[in-house]
Amino acid sequence: MSTAGARDAVPAPPSPAPPPAPALTPVFVRLKLSLLRNGLRQSGGRRAVFVASAVFVGLFTGLQLIGLIALRGYPHAAGPVLVLAAVLGLGWAVLPLFFPGGDETLDPTRLVMLPLRPRPLVRALLVSSLVGIGPLFTLCVFAGSVVALAHGPAAWLAGAVGAVLGPLVCVTLARTVAAANVRLLTSRKGRDLAVLSGLVIAIGAQLVNFGVQRLGASGLGQLDPVADVLGWVPPASAVGAVRAAGDGAYGTALAQLALTGAALVLLLRMWAGHLVRLMTAPDGSTVRAADGGSGRARGTSGLARFLPPGRTGTVMERTLRYVWRDPKTKAAWVTSLAIGVIVPLFNAWQGTGSVYFACFAAGMLGVQMYNQFGQDSSAFWMVAMTISSPRDAYVELRGRALALLLVALPYATVVTVLTTAVLGEWGKLPRALGLSFALLGAMLASGAWASARFAYSVPQEGHRNVAPGQVGLAWFSVFGGMLAAALLCAPVIALTVWLHVSSAGEGLEWLVLPVGAVYGAAITLLGLRVAAPRAAARLPEILAAVSKG
Repeated sequence: MSTAGARDAVPAPPSPAPPPAPALTPVFVRLKLSLLRNGLRQSGGRRAVFVASAVFVGLFTGLQLIGLIALRGYPHAAGPVLVLAAVLGLGWAVLPLFFPGGDETLDPTRLVMLPLRPRPLVRALLVSSLVGIGPLFTLCVFAGSVVALAHGPAAWLAGAVGAVLGPLVCVTLARTVAAANVRLLTSRKGRDLAVLSGLVIAIGAQLVNFGVQRLGASGLGQLDPVADVLGWVPPASAVGAVRAAGDGAYGTALAQLALTGAALVLLLRMWAGHLVRLMTAPDGSTVRAADGGSGRARGTSGLARFLPPGRTGTVMERTLRYVWRDPKTKAAWVTSLAIGVIVPLFNAWQGTGSVYFACFAAGMLGVQMYNQFGQDSSAFWMVAMTISSPRDAYVELRGRALALLLVALPYATVVTVLTTAVLGEWGKLPRALGLSFALLGAMLASGAWASARFAYSVPQEGHRNVAPGQVGLAWFSVFGGMLAAALLCAPVIALTVWLHVSSAGEGLEWLVLPVGAVYGAAITLLGLRVAAPRAAARLPEILAAVSKG
């Protein structure tokens, strides 16, 4: 054998083994911390908001812990504690639906191009989800619940397990809901779902207020039947196991802990299944549209058939489309509609209200007349191109006011009638309706002038409703306009008071209804006439103001 052949027969040295892949969980935890850190570096305002939120949550958590510890030894402590745990779990379930942009890691489709297996991905996402203010608050609440209910070694042992299982179930529930609805939440219609957050917060605050007043009057003992049911509903079942173990019902405690653990396993499996589908299923960018891309034109809305002809009807339709399609405008309207009906009706149900509280409905919708041009943003230039005289500006403002009246007038009437029915004071209905109509007209009048004089921009992105540098302008526009509306309503208010206190007005209080309606219509027309020349003369200034966002 030649030397060359021997040299060729020598085997090549083995290639070095590839370095082991890093564990996925620490990478995701560092990613979550990096997202938080980089987000805070974007602006000083964001850092200030984060610090303020952290301080507020810290104080609230401390007060919550003090309250839970104070319940220790109270005979009916299980009721409020289990209700709190159940409400906390419900909050984790609905939070991703209303605030999908609150956490960048909620959208797993951003990881679709990476070669990740479902189980390691779920484990890494779950651990990274435990980093943040919300999970820390949840852990403190469950720990405080254990302190409030634990009596005896078995109860403390069950509490140690439940205090871990409870937050895990909450976080996993939020992740499962987000993964199941991520296609919806990342679409335009899904982002519009966030406008309901104002409605949920408004209704929730009133329900909490109503419930606290009822509990303060009748005691916490009436929550015991509710606690017996919630003790078998995860994640409250983790707290229910502590109560059962303290009472000596060890079998019940084990069953409740097993139920919580089974719920956690089920949620993890559902979460993993949704992740697999998200990582493998085609999305809208790779699937041909159902109509084959034919681009068939849609028919015009049937709403136009019922609106006045000409520019007035066009402006009304455009305004109503803004209300339905623009997220910021829809959010403002939904919140106003909700609060406008909640405040008078809830006060009436509690026996502390008055029929005149129904004017709150007219006031909440009347506020939508302020800053009418701000919802157009930079697209206002197209509106400005069609305005060449005060007459054009008057028709534009009149169309916007009529669009608002199309909703506000029946809404204020219904809320006033419902409030009167709950209180049973039907004799005051004409006065309340007259005042509502007058207030609505006054707010339309002052809102038209404020829109022309104090226009400001509404940013299309983010949660800000006012562009930076225009906050003072917005406050002056809204609150100054509301004060002006109250002064404009003074004649109708004075008439109502005089008819009520004067013997000469006995039996004539019904006159407030027609007088208020006529006065509201007259003051609206007068306000539009006064605001139109101002708007026509300030078109460049209005365009510059509303384009800053």
